[in-house]
Amino acid sequence: MAEPQRTNNNGAANGNADSEYASEKLPPKRLQRFDSLHIEAGKIPGGPTHAAKVGWATTLHLAFQSIGVVYGDMGTSPLYVFSSTFTDGINNTDDLLGVMSLIIYTVILLPLIKYCFIVLRANDNGDGGTFALYSLISRYARISLIPNQQAEDAMVSRYKLESPTNRIKRAHWIKNKMENSPKFKITLFLVTVLGTSMVIGDGVLTPCISVLSAVGGIQQKATTLTQGQIAGISIAILIVLFLVQRFGTDKVGYTFAPIILTWFILIAGIGVYNLIKHDTSVLKAFNPKYIVDYFKRNGKQGWISLGGVILCITGTEAMFADLGHFNMRAIQIGFSVVLFPSVLLAYIGQAAYLRIYPENVANTFYKSIPGPLYWPTFVVAVAAAIIASQAMISGAFAIIAQSQVLGCFPRVRVTHTSTKFEGQVYIPEINYALMILCVAVTAIFQTTEKIGNAYGIAVVFVMFITTLLVTLVMTMIWKTSLLWIALFPIIFGGAELIYLSSAFYKFTQGGYLPLVFAAILMFIMATWHYVHVHRYNYELQNKVSSNYVAELASRRNLARLPGIGFLYSELVQGIPPILPHLVENVPSIHSVLVIISIKYLPISKIETNERFLFRYVEPKEYRVFRCVVRYGYNDKVEDPREFEGLLIEHMKEFIHQESFYSQGRDHSAEEVEDAIEPSDSVRGATLSKSFSDRSIVVPPNGCMDVIQIIQREMEAGVVHMLGETNVVAGPNADLLKKIIVDYAYSFMRKNFRQPEKITCVPHNRLLRVGMTYEI
Repeated sequence: MAEPQRTNNNGAANGNADSEYASEKLPPKRLQRFDSLHIEAGKIPGGPTHAAKVGWATTLHLAFQSIGVVYGDMGTSPLYVFSSTFTDGINNTDDLLGVMSLIIYTVILLPLIKYCFIVLRANDNGDGGTFALYSLISRYARISLIPNQQAEDAMVSRYKLESPTNRIKRAHWIKNKMENSPKFKITLFLVTVLGTSMVIGDGVLTPCISVLSAVGGIQQKATTLTQGQIAGISIAILIVLFLVQRFGTDKVGYTFAPIILTWFILIAGIGVYNLIKHDTSVLKAFNPKYIVDYFKRNGKQGWISLGGVILCITGTEAMFADLGHFNMRAIQIGFSVVLFPSVLLAYIGQAAYLRIYPENVANTFYKSIPGPLYWPTFVVAVAAAIIASQAMISGAFAIIAQSQVLGCFPRVRVTHTSTKFEGQVYIPEINYALMILCVAVTAIFQTTEKIGNAYGIAVVFVMFITTLLVTLVMTMIWKTSLLWIALFPIIFGGAELIYLSSAFYKFTQGGYLPLVFAAILMFIMATWHYVHVHRYNYELQNKVSSNYVAELASRRNLARLPGIGFLYSELVQGIPPILPHLVENVPSIHSVLVIISIKYLPISKIETNERFLFRYVEPKEYRVFRCVVRYGYNDKVEDPREFEGLLIEHMKEFIHQESFYSQGRDHSAEEVEDAIEPSDSVRGATLSKSFSDRSIVVPPNGCMDVIQIIQREMEAGVVHMLGETNVVAGPNADLLKKIIVDYAYSFMRKNFRQPEKITCVPHNRLLRVGMTYEI
């Protein structure tokens, strides 16, 4: 990984102590505070975290809300688990004890122990999911394929690196191995992309199997309906489900908690009824001995049936992926108190019913419902299936949004649908793509059997990838003892691999679906990221000399245009090649020029006061600034007016600060120390206001002149200059590279949204600067 280069006033430097102030006679311990980027980065020593502790009243309220958002998928699994497990019927009623025992201990082992009490702790400041794990690991090791890491990033209050422990040596050894191995970085990236692709594939399969299973129950009363008509009704419901997504999860999803709670009460009550009425001996399934007997009796067929058993924990990953909307304690309470007992009682009741009526296994759920409760249960079941689909669809939107900001997905329009929960987004293109896929899968397969085969592979694949990433977190970040590090992948990963092997047995019977979805998504994400990395490296290798602006200042034929120019570039180190390209073709430059790099850090959110980093580009009187604007992967980009106002205000603040520290060199060390450590009340106010209360920080006239010029030029107008780079394969590139860059990437770039449509750039003040990069 290339290290950020130490530039002198031409870009976002790495913040080391060898700054321009190092030669001044100031206390050594204060030198690191004088770099202008360090001044900005270190402003807020702490801040609220997304995982901040909340009271029990709030936690219980969140736990109730989580029932409607997180557990719909796992809660509706009793609709199809037994029918997917006994696809050829029940030959021996004792097999029900073995399968019931498998269900009990699978739910205890994976969702309860692994996710509730271990995986949820591996959150990224309260956010969960595969990308959150990848971001967490990225903070501790430079594993990003884009060399844009800066020392100032670690000063963000939410970065929260762990303090050293006695196991630090092992963690550092692993960290160094990761950072020095390009193959490991690529492998880790591909594993992360594979996991996210599988979750998105889940967003296709969950609506299909949930709605189809729920609607299929209507055949109990409407016996003349064919399977094709059932599929048609399901398709109609799915279309309506996707059409209402634009209203947002906040409006669509948070009214669902009472419905899902009603569903859990119903299935638990029906389970108790069936247990008492039919066969209480199924409670013997809590003895794991019946698992052993089941496999002895059925051999290979018992192993094949695991592909159906695993469906009892579908939606487990949602507990982790949706953690950012709630908190760890709320998720644990919701699962342990509501879902776990309700679902187990439902399965136990179905097993008791099937011990007496094994011939009804193909439609166990609806056959076992007492007559008077059929229609209420049917209505609630359809509603619960829709809600289960909602959770995975929302998760797919969130993952695509995270992938895009990390440079792993083509540009799409992300709409934030909730002012209360910033992680809730809606993406029109993805929504309609999912709708088309769901309709196609439902129309082609029409039954839950083949969809269940595909569903099992998607579910277990994501869980196994989570096991691998959490093992890495335990090793490098938590610095857990070697015994626990070994037991975690052996116990949980081993169980998941057994289930995965069974699910793959039915690869040709629908199991290929999630792999096809994942392969397509991985190709899109890997291709986009590959070109994104090479484009950044091209700019890094062709960045302009630090003397370039000084040379511009000496050119008498270069006009200074009124107003402020914002020139956007992804490069965070040095002056991008797009600037000389612009000057050569349009021999003019704005009176105030700000070279802006929008950068996403491997954390979920960044406080607004920590967002902007500035530096002068010498000579100062030429009024050229370097700015790095930092966002978290869940942050919402401001609208154009708000973004301009924030950037200008922080630039004025920076000029005050930089002028003060320059002036501070003429004062005593005691005065400087007093000024460097402002009180908490000072931190909360703007520097221009706060510094006015201190006689030492009265800015010189030059500072005020620059601020007045900036204010005047802002009134003249702000022009946004966006680099429109056309990337092509170099003349010596091999055939594969030419196909990827010149055809695949070019097709995606032309057919997805253009950059100005998804950034904070106003269309009426946009100037595109075209340039071709050969990679």
